[in-house]
Amino acid sequence: MKAKELDKKFDEGEDITKYLDVSKAHRPEQEQKRVNVDFPLWMIHELDKEAKRLGVPRQSIIKVFVAERLRKAS
Repeated sequence: MKAKELDKKFDEGEDITKYLDVSKAHRPEQEQKRVNVDFPLWMIHELDKEAKRLGVPRQSIIKVFVAERLRKAS
């Protein structure tokens, strides 16, 4: 299929995902990398309380807190 045809289908609101090969697709700068961080017990207790209050895993709270701080710093 030519790009012009694909553009037309997209512009008409047709679902074009069947024409795409997303097997190697990735979001730049969104790849995951595991890191280990040691926290004092009091921080872990506070993180766990907040995670329980929100109904999410501890890891999610840490990611949100770090992301918020990094956005403020930039």
